[in-house]
Amino acid sequence: MKKFLMTLLSLIMVVAMVASCAPSTPAKPTDPATTQAPDASEPGGEEPTEPAGKVYKVVNLVNGTLGDRSFFDSAEAGLAELAAAGRISYRTIEMGGDDEDQPKWLSTLYEVSESGEYDLIVCGTYQMPDYLNEVAAEYPDQKYLIYDSEGDGDNIVNINYKQNDMGYLVGVFAGAMTLETDLNNINDKSVVGFVGGIDSPVINDFLYGFLLGAQYANEDIKVDTRYVNSYVDPARAKELALSMINDNGCDIIWGVAGNSGNGAAEAALETGKAWFIGVDSDQELTLSKELAAITLTSGLKNIGNSIVWFFDELDAGREHYGENILLGIPEGGVGIVTDKNYATYATDEIKALVAEATEGIVNGSIEVPTAIGDTTGAAESLRDSLQP
Repeated sequence: MKKFLMTLLSLIMVVAMVASCAPSTPAKPTDPATTQAPDASEPGGEEPTEPAGKVYKVVNLVNGTLGDRSFFDSAEAGLAELAAAGRISYRTIEMGGDDEDQPKWLSTLYEVSESGEYDLIVCGTYQMPDYLNEVAAEYPDQKYLIYDSEGDGDNIVNINYKQNDMGYLVGVFAGAMTLETDLNNINDKSVVGFVGGIDSPVINDFLYGFLLGAQYANEDIKVDTRYVNSYVDPARAKELALSMINDNGCDIIWGVAGNSGNGAAEAALETGKAWFIGVDSDQELTLSKELAAITLTSGLKNIGNSIVWFFDELDAGREHYGENILLGIPEGGVGIVTDKNYATYATDEIKALVAEATEGIVNGSIEVPTAIGDTTGAAESLRDSLQP
């Protein structure tokens, strides 16, 4: 009996020693804005649960400030979604967007790269590639993601967007809406307008899809296309749009010209004869109350969705570093605003037509060509043929 008790005591001690040596399980991050996941050794709370895959450490560099209701806020929303799902922990650094802030963009890129703390450094917009290229070359083992622009390096993934797909949906909507003559500001002419920033392949990619989509919805459509030759000249855009409205009867104008495009919205409001369509972000949220009221919809670049898509790919073993990724409707990279004024003014038939076009692009029955890299001049030929 004594021998049996000694043996039992020995077994209990062995089990206790094994349990004390077992590793603790890391906890998921619970705060979307935390830089690091909580320490699993901290007492209290529920038993921690191990994430399904790696939890990446990310820093988001904003060459501006949050609250733009556009690209930066969209990127932040995507990262917050990933953090809430326990897939990343992240930190956002707002670097300021004024000219005097630009040296900080470079120094901050160097600082976070030198730290070696992050699995991924995220930045975006056309102002960042030169800074990113310099730093990425100095830190070849660091990984970077840039959205809506393109860097140069095997350690950079470039995420851009199929603006031709977006343009197609906007064109379908505009081509159909210009037939709704019972709506205020819509006349009996099938003429819509496009105000572009610069006559360039990227802007003409928006345009090409827009022209084809408008034709899909309205075989009699005419499209008055003009270029500002600047992204920061709303006065010139307003002048062009006034001519389009007063001379050619444009009743819907899509502004694809950065800040210049807002001048087209001002022309539509001032004349009381036209509607405006925004681009890249939901411009009903960014324009003044008066201009938002005459903005029917906006074509969207969904930055946040694209960042989630990238981590989906990463977790599936597809890294894409050194590539320029183009995301369209199937990946959620681009789309069109379908609430607010769209929901109010578009008929059920028009909503169904836009949904049909969306599904066609997703299932491949509609293939929207691109103006980028096209040497045939097809986009320019179609543009010229549809001028009123």
